[in-house]
Parts: sequence; C-alpha cells; structure tokens
Amino acid sequence: MNISEIYEENPIIAAVKDDIGFNSALDSSCRTIFFLYGNICDIPRKVELVKNAGKLAIVHTDLIEGLENRDIAVRFIKEATLADGVISTRTAIVKAAREYGLIAIQRFFLIDSIALDNARRHIEQGIPDLIEVLPALAPKIISKLRSEYSIPIIAGGLISDKDDVITALSAGASAISTTKRDIWYL
Repeated sequence: MNISEIYEENPIIAAVKDDIGFNSALDSSCRTIFFLYGNICDIPRKVELVKNAGKLAIVHTDLIEGLENRDIAVRFIKEATLADGVISTRTAIVKAAREYGLIAIQRFFLIDSIALDNARRHIEQGIPDLIEVLPALAPKIISKLRSEYSIPIIAGGLISDKDDVITALSAGASAISTTKRDIWYL
C-alpha cells in the first residue's frame, strides 16, 4: 500500500512530542507516527515499536537530540532504525532522505509570501515526496498549493478539533498531523 492510499484510509497522523503521546499513538488507529522528540539512543527502539504495531514511522530529524542537520543524520536513521522516512525543514536533509530511499517530507512554515515562494521552489525541484504545511489553518494556501502541484500535502499545526480536520481536508490536504490525542481517535 502506498502512502497516498494509507492517508485515504486514515488521514490522521499522530505527531508525538513525549512518551505519553507516543504510548497513546501506538494504541490509536493512526497509521503514521511522526516523532517530534527523542534522542539518538532511544529512537531506534521506539521506531521498532511503531513498526511492530504495523504503522509508518517518520522521524523529524531537526527535533531528535544528538542528530546533526547534515546528511549523516539521514544515514543514521536509515542504518540504525527501521524508520520509513524523515521530516525536516532543511532541504539537504530531505534530499538525502530520497537518496537513501526513505520517505522524504519537507516541513514548511508558511508565514508570508516569501516563505510560500521558497516552498514553491523546493517543490518544483522535486525534492520532497510530501510536504507538510504549517499552520494547518490556512485552507486558502493549502487549496492554492494543491491546485498548482500534485504532491500530497500534510496539514499540521494548530489543529484543535474535528472542524479543523474537515476544513484542512476539504481544502485539499491529504492528511493531518497533530499532537492532539483526542483527534487521533476520530
């Protein structure tokens, strides 16, 4: 099953930022877990638990303690863990992820037109497999990007209830990433 099919089946991504959230995400119906915390000592074991639960494990390399923002971080994820992919704000990391055969997600904070133009440049270079747009509560921007590019969009940031999920998905997002545990069970 490819990633688009997974998000059609269940578009909620559990974005975990602590052990309590991690344990809850393992029990949820979410098919993907984003690691927004951890360190190089514990991430291999936690990723293994995610894989044993039959879920995709995506590691946010910018937020894992002990990983440098260089290609070696992606090599570590590839060789020392069972992770399916990485997420990063850094283009070099996303590019390295693709080169290592991992799912490559680039996170963009779309706070102004300059940030939007920057995102477009990266998308047009064909670097990420998916993009994550923050904040998710920007349906006009999500819709605009969706009409311009065929790349799947994950909406993240500030999702607080079912209405936010519906709004982002209706705007064209393929999936939602959130740390709000009650949304993982919608």
